Amino acid sequence: MTIADFRLGDPLKDITLPPVSKLDLIKYAGASGDYNPIHTIDEEAEKAGLPGIIAHGMWTMGSLSKLFSPFYEEGFIEAYTIRFKGMVFLGDVLTHQADLYEMNDESAKFHVRAVNQDGTEVAKGDVVFRRI
Repeated sequence: MTIADFRLGDPLKDITLPPVSKLDLIKYAGASGDYNPIHTIDEEAEKAGLPGIIAHGMWTMGSLSKLFSPFYEEGFIEAYTIRFKGMVFLGDVLTHQADLYEMNDESAKFHVRAVNQDGTEVAKGDVVFRRI
């Protein structure tokens, strides 16, 4: 299936990630340069008033873009907005979802969201996928 085959309201195939691990966040810290210790050190997260390490918001946002990996031969993410609605903790299992809400000859617009194992939406936003 290509992006052009989607109709308004159609969902992309959900992606469920493995549980968030400390190694995921350490790798992301190194790649992004975001070394805030609340993302990698239990004691520092607790000192900041958190119940434990939390994932970088941008890690969550980046992982949501995996929804579009099957379509990168057809285009690219041109615009991406996100609203963080909840924290992501070690061990959380996120499911990424998207549905088409607008389509024209040049682009497809999707609502995206990340939902944890409890069904709580932790991030939501919009993606404009530019077709080439």
